[in-house]
Amino acid sequence: MGIPHFLAIPYPIPGHVNPLMQLSHLLSKHGCKITFLNTDYIHKRTNNNISISDKNNLKNEPTTINFVTLPDGLEPEDDRSDHKKVIFSIKRNMPLMLPKVIEEVNDLDVENKISCIIATFNMGWALEVGVNLGIKGVLLWTASATSLACCYRIPQLIHNGTIDSQGFPTKAQEIQLSPNMPMMNTTNFPWRAHDKILFDHIVQEMSTVELGHWWLCNTTHNLEHATFSISPKILSIGPLMSNEINNSSFWQEDTTCLDWLDQHPPQSVIYVSFGSLAVMDQNQFNELALGLDLVNKPFLWIVRPSNDNKVNYVYPDEFVGTKGKIVGWGPQKKILNHPSVACFVSHCGWNSTIEGVYCGVPFLCWPFSGDQFVNKSYICDVWKVGVELNKDENGLTSREEIKEKVEELLGDQGIQERSLKLKKLTLDNIVEEGHSSKNLKNFINWAK
Repeated sequence: MGIPHFLAIPYPIPGHVNPLMQLSHLLSKHGCKITFLNTDYIHKRTNNNISISDKNNLKNEPTTINFVTLPDGLEPEDDRSDHKKVIFSIKRNMPLMLPKVIEEVNDLDVENKISCIIATFNMGWALEVGVNLGIKGVLLWTASATSLACCYRIPQLIHNGTIDSQGFPTKAQEIQLSPNMPMMNTTNFPWRAHDKILFDHIVQEMSTVELGHWWLCNTTHNLEHATFSISPKILSIGPLMSNEINNSSFWQEDTTCLDWLDQHPPQSVIYVSFGSLAVMDQNQFNELALGLDLVNKPFLWIVRPSNDNKVNYVYPDEFVGTKGKIVGWGPQKKILNHPSVACFVSHCGWNSTIEGVYCGVPFLCWPFSGDQFVNKSYICDVWKVGVELNKDENGLTSREEIKEKVEELLGDQGIQERSLKLKKLTLDNIVEEGHSSKNLKNFINWAK
């Protein structure tokens, strides 16, 4: 019997590619073989954005990760921020081509053929292809285990009248998905900004990922302990934070911000970043810029370029910004780990949430869509390591609100202490005998 050989297939966005890459490195360290399948488009983009030093590090690393690619079925000029378009193009094209890739990979090492497929959400079709070829499969869920539990419970939520068949809440109310889980507002379900087609896709995808033997989650037992009672398939293996690898970056990282942080005293800088997908309108952008001026503290602000490397915003005329540094993209884990960072103004995407917790940094929560509202509830109400930014009657988070909440957060000693305590509890999961480490070992033994 050969060693376990995993075929890793992420949905092509950073929030899926990066955690699966982290997991692949972990499995590789444990002696497993990995073939990592990207779309052609993503492979090209991430390769172009690896710096020289990263390339040298990657060369020196004893790893058994091989890369293969498939086309996503879209044209180069197609808008890949349109997820409906991407999901359905992939579903139409890639399942037909995957068996040939598997055959080619297996021909290269007949002793160690692909024995397990790990796919992220939206790529459940790969588990179906695997079943047809006699290859077992697992899901890597890249959001919180609680949002997985929400999606898993959709049929029950429809059955008991909490939501209708299109996913809309029948009334605004607080519910518990299972005893001991936090109360959840029905307006905050992960599919909240959905349309009917995407909601149907989630329902169908959930029935497909039932084919996975395990649902691996980038979370820890202490962060969401009650959620694991929802299904015996859910396995916490996080935080996935291998330090040897930098995340695959879809934009060139500006590392000058680390030197800039070195010049500031401990816990003095406000770090602002909304991940790789969240978009705000120009009016809201203006309020944020002027809010950062009002706060009158050093800030590091990530203003992400669009896919063609243009910035889509205009800075307001009265914006001064002399206390801050603005970059297009930065090495987030290194930034959050920097002693000069005082707090994290975040959209509360799960990867950012896990990274902030891992680094013990308090949050200023600004959720935009999907599961971010559930994550915000955990940060503010359950773990109590953050403060929420509210909107005014025009639906804007005002500059005054930003100033007020930054001051509230930085003046709250309790939040600082809880953040450091939560960091320790979370890191305890990945020490030798920690909860996540044991789960990972059991998973690898299962794969063997």
